[in-house]
Amino acid sequence: MKDINTQLGLTTPNITKNTQQAPPAFAELHCISNYSFLRGASHPEEMVQRAYELGYKAIAITDECSYSGLVKAHKTAQECGMKLIIGSEFIISPDFSNTEEEFSSSPSISNERDKLIFLAPDRDAYGQLSALISKLRRRSEKGTYQVYLKDFRWGLKNCLALWVPGGQNIQAQGQTGEALKALFSRLWIALELFRDGQDLDKTAHALTLSSRLGLPIVASNDVHTHCPERQPLQDVLTAIKLNTNVHELGYQGFANAERTLRPLQELATLYPPEMLAESVKIADLCQFNMLELRYEYPQDLVPPHL
Repeated sequence: MKDINTQLGLTTPNITKNTQQAPPAFAELHCISNYSFLRGASHPEEMVQRAYELGYKAIAITDECSYSGLVKAHKTAQECGMKLIIGSEFIISPDFSNTEEEFSSSPSISNERDKLIFLAPDRDAYGQLSALISKLRRRSEKGTYQVYLKDFRWGLKNCLALWVPGGQNIQAQGQTGEALKALFSRLWIALELFRDGQDLDKTAHALTLSSRLGLPIVASNDVHTHCPERQPLQDVLTAIKLNTNVHELGYQGFANAERTLRPLQELATLYPPEMLAESVKIADLCQFNMLELRYEYPQDLVPPHL
């Protein structure tokens, strides 16, 4: 059976014929740690260390509407010399005007919501993203948040945005893409492949959206574990979150252990080289380091001459 890239007419390096070929350069830009409650099954420091061992150029810790895992990730990144990118993931809530008819009835396309991953290339972007997280958390009950497209209209001009299209049909995805393109000057489509029977449809949709919207595609992997052996714990966390047991998860759980940090040679068999290279280009734009942070006190209200 031909692989997905062959079916779509894309080129990938043939690493099976030349075992001496250098692995591609890659930076993982979408990682969910255990600080995203009942979602990730690995500690942020485990992810940073594993990315270093695999030879990644950089790794972004992008917990859901949170910066909680960054301190431990930063400490490990400093120790091993790994480039850490600061970011956060947001799952977009549907507007009341949306209807369920927007979702495809095809069983090969999931009904997942659209996701946006924001990355901070500089200190200003870090502050803008911090303000968004604070706003969304303060207006919601503890442990929850809701975000709509209108929430992204102001205050994020320095951030880089990666869009993971949801399970809508291609027409609805195109409308969402148009809205996002109007909001963000630096926007990418994130293609995430997991060998779960949906890769061909997702890749075809990503290529169509890229052509229609004029947006570049970047490879990312919605990482939830630092190694495949952590998947049983991931299943347990998902079952707890859904108030069920592992045996009854069905399609509500992950189909396999592919949402993990995978070897570079393996990624080269899944994604075209240009999509892997795009991840490094984005990582190179991100120069913010948490060592830049300092306590910033308000100006003294007492006149200086007193």
